[in-house]
Amino acid sequence: MDNPAKAAILRGMEHDTDIAIVGGGLNGPALAIALAKQGFRVTVIDSLPETVRKNAAFDGRAYALALASVRLLQAIGVWSRVEEHSQPMLEIKVSDGRAGEGASPFFMHFDHAEIEEGPMGHMLEDRYLRRAFLEAMKDEANITQLRDTVVAQEVERGGMRVTLESGKTLSCQLLVGSDGRASGTAQRAGIKRTGWGYGQTALVAAIEHELPHNGVAHQFFMPPGPLAILPLPGNVSSIVWSETEETAARFAALPDAEFMEVLRPRFGDFLGDIKLLGKRFTYPLNLTIANHFAAPRVALIGDAAHGMHPIAGQGLNAGLRDVAALAQVLDEARKRGEDMAAPDVLARYQQWRRFDTATLALVTDATNKLFSNDNPILRFGRDLGMGALNAMPKLRRTFIREAAGLTGDLPDLMKG
Repeated sequence: MDNPAKAAILRGMEHDTDIAIVGGGLNGPALAIALAKQGFRVTVIDSLPETVRKNAAFDGRAYALALASVRLLQAIGVWSRVEEHSQPMLEIKVSDGRAGEGASPFFMHFDHAEIEEGPMGHMLEDRYLRRAFLEAMKDEANITQLRDTVVAQEVERGGMRVTLESGKTLSCQLLVGSDGRASGTAQRAGIKRTGWGYGQTALVAAIEHELPHNGVAHQFFMPPGPLAILPLPGNVSSIVWSETEETAARFAALPDAEFMEVLRPRFGDFLGDIKLLGKRFTYPLNLTIANHFAAPRVALIGDAAHGMHPIAGQGLNAGLRDVAALAQVLDEARKRGEDMAAPDVLARYQQWRRFDTATLALVTDATNKLFSNDNPILRFGRDLGMGALNAMPKLRRTFIREAAGLTGDLPDLMKG
């Protein structure tokens, strides 16, 4: 309920900033910009130097931004800075098979034209998105950026006090952890995590190919793990290739030419001749969800709250949904005259996001376990299932809307 008296007391207390955000990757800056545009004073604390964050050179890393995420970026004025570098995803094709044998005749095909709301999403390179966030933050008078590391945090009357490695202290009403799966913010707040490893590692790279991809994204499920082929501008695609840890380590150690030799039978020849473009990266795959998304004067977003398998490409999209939800909860609380970091306010954010996030994480977990095996009975069942789903237009449109991030209780910033 509204509590004007408490709000008046809090407004009378002096804080260095309204909200301090730990972590300057992607979700942290997105939240900072959204909040700054709502009139909050925001401080972003990032331990990495700006030169690292800009990623000016092409390195192959990219993100699949769902339509709902694109709408958020439009709402906070970031999309106009990156749209020219993006690649619309017009179709998604999902198939099952073995390396070198081609795909099963049963598959799923999703076409953006079936939902009449534009592309299901866009692919965007990491270097452009990070740079756009940096530039957008600099243009916001309500945002202060600190290159420092948080070493301690303490709840005090009406707020939170943060101690930095430099020796400085910072007082705020709310501390937001956007500092990754090993979030120090969450640990210091006493928030534990639940999760497990998959025994898989993702091999990530950019591939240049002879034929155009026509904006089509592919998800090819193989027994060791899935291979995602995601379109980038020009005749270039980003791959996220999941393999067992042992095999991935062996492939990652190969010279580029030999790496391409093991990739080709898995990639196929549907895009003509292929060659490596840029660097290669590896990421261990696991599921990890914070047991709580909020604690006294603390809220978690992005990987600090949840990390999941990249099988559906929803990691960043889930984080941006956190951003939009938290920004809305805080803005509504302030307009009602509430203490925006009060337990009941943060409980609204947690209730909004934790169930949806846990459901998404469990669905990706189950999908990975269903497809990352060579059991003939499961293979037969899942192939028939994909074929049947592909033949049901109404159910197929539901999956397309899910891929576009348009289902569930959408925050206002994602409604377009």
